Amino acid sequence: MDSSFVAQRSKMTSKRARRLLGKGTANGGAVPSSIASAIPQNQEGRQVNNMLTVIAICAAIMATSIAMANTAVNDQRPIIQMAILLDTSGSMSGLLQQARTQLWSVVNEFATMKKDGKIPELRVALYEYGKSSIPAEEDYLRMIQPLTNDLDKISEELFALTTNGSKEYCGTVIKAAIEGLAWIDSSEVLKTIFIAGNEPFTQGNVDYRDSCREAIAKGVTVNTIYCGPHETGISTNWKDGALLTDGSYTNIDHNQETVHIDAPQDKEIALLSAKLNTTYIPYGSLGKEGLSRQAAQDRNAIGAAVAATIQRSAAKATAQYVNYSWDLVDALSNNIVKLEDIKDKDLPETMQDMSLEERKVHVETNLKQRQDLQKRITELNTERKQYVAEEMKKLSDKGDESLETAMIKAVRLQATRLSFEIE
Repeated sequence: MDSSFVAQRSKMTSKRARRLLGKGTANGGAVPSSIASAIPQNQEGRQVNNMLTVIAICAAIMATSIAMANTAVNDQRPIIQMAILLDTSGSMSGLLQQARTQLWSVVNEFATMKKDGKIPELRVALYEYGKSSIPAEEDYLRMIQPLTNDLDKISEELFALTTNGSKEYCGTVIKAAIEGLAWIDSSEVLKTIFIAGNEPFTQGNVDYRDSCREAIAKGVTVNTIYCGPHETGISTNWKDGALLTDGSYTNIDHNQETVHIDAPQDKEIALLSAKLNTTYIPYGSLGKEGLSRQAAQDRNAIGAAVAATIQRSAAKATAQYVNYSWDLVDALSNNIVKLEDIKDKDLPETMQDMSLEERKVHVETNLKQRQDLQKRITELNTERKQYVAEEMKKLSDKGDESLETAMIKAVRLQATRLSFEIE
């Protein structure tokens, strides 16, 4: 256990600690029963409500998360861990909109990467900072979502974010992400932070240079995205923050709308994406919630921008889009569960009266249909990218850097350093 984590958590109020506990483990699950059973009890059998107990639970959860994360590095697929730290102060509504609409475009970039012939698994965490509605004793920041491969959950949280406030402590939020996330202890894992905002990088009581040194010690690269003029970002130390960890510095116009080009493939891609949803089989306690979240994020993308709809549809056809915590097809394909071990009540009603063999056939049928749909979506998206690239050549104004282009450029550079191949 990293002593800096315990020290950081010991400063939290019990209210803040319980909010962290409410988020569960780094994989988004509930507190493990082995941890819950270790919570001290009083004479009446109730949990003791004191700060030492809360700290102990936090430490145990982090230890469990780190153990799970380090075990995962032995899986066949390479891993990319990415934390997104967004300034949600009053002037950042444009940045939030870019994050919402361009998330899936960034996800699709990872589908073009391979290492030793294998497509990586993407795990994303999300923080917000600079919001005055978050208590001052919590430094106006919070971890919204720990590292997870549930990308629909990240999208859901992005669409739930609002803006207010003006206290943006970059050094503090970087430190929180470095100490609060379960970074895998391996030089083979691509570990990266993206922080975006528009106030001086020096704000707050935590020196950003100290936070960046902590990042270096854990092998995490910090990439800075300044929302404003390039030279202003340099003079307010945003570039220095990136250089300290060998990261990338970029400036963007966070209020700019991304250039979108309609393509002949768009309509079919969207239709196939809707059909893709019918291949998911919800199971267990998270099944209905996961299926509902998937549909909600489809609607969010549709309401946000045409480009977001197409990029999300394409992302759902990639290896980055996995839902084995609630989808039976993904869970069986990834050897997370065994079909014979699942109780009838944890299956959809349509499967509860099936025999085991009938259930196997049903799952295999859905898997085959999904694979066919994903293959066709991928083919169409390849054609679409070629079409859009040709049309972009005809435009005199291709727009300034956006959150999407800044993140993709940085990830490409850092991935090649770890021997990732990019198509």
